[in-house]
Amino acid sequence: MTAGGSNRLLTPEEVAEWLKVSDITVRNKYRQWGLKAQKVGRLLRFRERDIVAYLDDNYG
Repeated sequence: MTAGGSNRLLTPEEVAEWLKVSDITVRNKYRQWGLKAQKVGRLLRFRERDIVAYLDDNYG
């Protein structure tokens, strides 16, 4: 992974695996956590760089 993350889109399941929480938790809490989500049709996606920034800001 490049510094700062990439523009690759991640599914809620991939984000959940990365954060070690359930995908339901990601779907229910992403707004509270301040994560930016992208809608692709009806699907929810997250940019890898946004997850990296969230982790750096809150846990880094």
